[in-house]
Amino acid sequence: MLTRRNFIEQAIITPIQAVAATKLCHFLPINYKPKVVIIGAGISGLAAGYFLSQKGIDITILEARSRLGGRVYSQTIDAGENLTIELGAEWIGACHQRVISLCQELGLELQNNQFHTHLLYQGKYFRQDEWDFSDAWYDKLEILLKAYSNLSEFDKMKLDKIDLWRYLVDNGIKDKDLDFIELIKSTDFGESIRFASAFIALDEYVESQETYHMDYKIKGGNSKLAQALAARIGRDKILLNRPVVAIEQTGRSVTVTCANGDKISADKVICTLPTTVMKSIRWNPALPEDKLEAIDALQYSRINKYATLYDRRFWQDESFDLITDGPAHYFYHATKNQASTKGALVSYTIGDKADIFARQSELGRNALVESALKPIFGDTERYALKRINHYWGNDEFAKGSYAFYGKNQWFNIRPVLQRRFKHVHFAGEHIADWQGYMEGAIETGEAAAAAI
Repeated sequence: MLTRRNFIEQAIITPIQAVAATKLCHFLPINYKPKVVIIGAGISGLAAGYFLSQKGIDITILEARSRLGGRVYSQTIDAGENLTIELGAEWIGACHQRVISLCQELGLELQNNQFHTHLLYQGKYFRQDEWDFSDAWYDKLEILLKAYSNLSEFDKMKLDKIDLWRYLVDNGIKDKDLDFIELIKSTDFGESIRFASAFIALDEYVESQETYHMDYKIKGGNSKLAQALAARIGRDKILLNRPVVAIEQTGRSVTVTCANGDKISADKVICTLPTTVMKSIRWNPALPEDKLEAIDALQYSRINKYATLYDRRFWQDESFDLITDGPAHYFYHATKNQASTKGALVSYTIGDKADIFARQSELGRNALVESALKPIFGDTERYALKRINHYWGNDEFAKGSYAFYGKNQWFNIRPVLQRRFKHVHFAGEHIADWQGYMEGAIETGEAAAAAI
């Protein structure tokens, strides 16, 4: 049965690649270890680097930013109280076994990051135990998931051509149930369910009914993982402020050119860049036409995080989060498990709402936040101390949050994006089983390293 969980395993090494690798072995010494350049010091590139360094392979990691971690981006919002928030990747699921085992290996502590979801809907506030989907929804979901488990591979490909909103409407889901799914699931996709593949959504329901991928966070910030991996690799192997501008492949070697003029030659390259910036590189020879088309086709979710530090935790629940049907969309307690009287809430907006937040002045954003919180908590502005905003669509080296596969894309463009190009292998959350998680970044980074 074809699922996203095993689809990546089928796509890592094609028969053609296997034949090519066999032929290459005839030209290399038995104990030969290639020189490898890894483009990107996000979690995927660092995972690949850690894997290869453990094998004694000579690596160089090139990072365009002045920091490690890529879209894993912890930020101290109050240095005196040592309060840290995440402007990038936030959650680790209980089913994310590779991240969990890597944290154990590196001595990083995981803390519970589950929440009690409150709701502000049609002007009314509901605490966590005061709202729910209808019984009809749960009955229908059981039927849909049972039917999904019996679908053929061909049927799943057909399902991938339907958006989740249309699929639910066609199956009789309406009114508040449909609204709740839009509000909740859109925070997963980073876009409306009107654009999301029904196949991807149902497959995720099957794989994550129990934990929902939102269980843990690394104590001290998720960037601790990037720092720990870099320490094991060796910071001398990682060059920051090195945007890659050109990749030239000739014979059995690859030359990578950086914006500052540095040129590094290697036998193999692992490219972990988002597709949003991959095309800006000068490739010689040029990338195949189908890969260029896949790069152009893949979209990235629009997510804006607006964090407000308050002098008190007026929400009075360490596990507080709040879904709203207003423009501020979703709030969660970003300083959970961090001892202080102060605390931070993050307004997490997606899609068009993220664009709106990103365009506002600070006063405009504050008004949107206040309009959501005031009906519940009164005037919260008087408690505000500091604010931080980050919109990944404006990030020079990401140009989006995480990959978003729309209708009719999973089976068509993802295999093309996974496929290596001569001596260049590819990794990153965009070709992983699940988009937007560190688990996928690690898995694909290690898979590319293992292939080399």
